[in-house]
Amino acid sequence: MNGSVAGGGYAEEIISLTRRPSGLGFNIVGGTDQQYISNDSSIYVSRIKKDGAAYLDGRLQEGDKILAVNGKDLKDLRHKDAVELFRNAGCDVSLKIQRRLQPQNGPVGHQSDGESGGLPLAAILVPGLALAATAVWILLRYRQRM
Repeated sequence: MNGSVAGGGYAEEIISLTRRPSGLGFNIVGGTDQQYISNDSSIYVSRIKKDGAAYLDGRLQEGDKILAVNGKDLKDLRHKDAVELFRNAGCDVSLKIQRRLQPQNGPVGHQSDGESGGLPLAAILVPGLALAATAVWILLRYRQRM
């Protein structure tokens, strides 16, 4: 991530997006009147819309805190005022965001893509269930012959 590491395991980044006909391609939550996190009136990205400007750019993530839009600080804004600021931000929009850094588990340089790296559960369950069904069938056939 290009940006600076702030104290407490956070990183800040500037993300420039070009507005598409459908908008910037993300939803926000938060504000002084609709706190997303208790005692925090910050504005957060709640959803990235598929094929929107933010999705296609790939840097903005759900959960990112938006600190500023085109250099204007979002601190202490009501939700509707933040929405209005985004709507009136123009075609080329600069977002200053803050993201919590995730601790890296596993070998150095390994980035998880959400997969566990092991066998999928179905690869274990399906053969196991087939084996159990076969055993039950054999047991029932054996009992019939007695």
